[in-house]
Amino acid sequence: MRVVVTGGTGFIGERLVRALAERGDEVVVLSRRAGSSPLATIVPWSPAEPGDAPWVRELGRADAVVHLAGAGILDKRWNEAHLEDARRSRVVPTRRVAEVLAEAAKSPGRAAPPVLVSASAVGYYGFLDDGRVCDESTPSGSDVLARMCDEWEAAAEPAVAAGLRVVKARIGVVLGPEGGALAQMLPAFRAFVGGPVGSGRQFLAWIHADDAVRALLFALDTPALSGPVNITAPAPVNMAEFARTLGRVLGRPAVFRVPGFALRALMGAGAEVVLTGQNAVPARLTAAGFTFRFPELEPSLRDALAR
Repeated sequence: MRVVVTGGTGFIGERLVRALAERGDEVVVLSRRAGSSPLATIVPWSPAEPGDAPWVRELGRADAVVHLAGAGILDKRWNEAHLEDARRSRVVPTRRVAEVLAEAAKSPGRAAPPVLVSASAVGYYGFLDDGRVCDESTPSGSDVLARMCDEWEAAAEPAVAAGLRVVKARIGVVLGPEGGALAQMLPAFRAFVGGPVGSGRQFLAWIHADDAVRALLFALDTPALSGPVNITAPAPVNMAEFARTLGRVLGRPAVFRVPGFALRALMGAGAEVVLTGQNAVPARLTAAGFTFRFPELEPSLRDALAR
């Protein structure tokens, strides 16, 4: 299978490209940065580029596309400009990819339309702190991040309207030592000053990085899956339990709570992403027959941290 990946040099994308290559797929990575890889063909791309650019032709030849590209949401203090950059980095490329694939599906002689797996996030469900369970039928929230995710998913609709199978992958908190939330938490725990953030009651819809990649591959390969799919482990935990478990795995205390006011002073409105959460469960993945290698948190952390 010829698979095109955007965001293929990121935390999840690098693992996905490796997994695709190892199983024998022909992989093309669309990247804003020039480079080379023994695992994939690297093609420069700019979603704003009009006409018959090389990346447009690559999408037109694809059997499947995994679209992961998007700027970091928590790498800067939130303000209007940063949120607009984050929104545009998700919505504009997604719409462009969907439009190109929709056009490619009309090509005469094409055996089958391509499959699109397009990233979203569990932030779709909103800033929640009451522990309610969120499956794929749960409506979107009303806060700024939920609205962004809603618009992000809607940007893939041109591909849906053209008859493509489109999976909207609502990805949770991905656990791996080389990036994501876990890498940000480790320094405090290793310095013996780790602990829960805020009330500790907010849920983390986590997933081991290997399972996240396996779930994306499963979404590619499973014709019955389309629409929203939560990419999360089946046993989400609250922040207090996450901190206790991480402390136990590292052999460190987990008693130094970070108060919400301190985080708000540091991060501004973006602190709500950390101070609230989503008790999101992978109902559609499980129903489709996906099996997790790391369904429980402690074994997942031990593997991710080689403990």
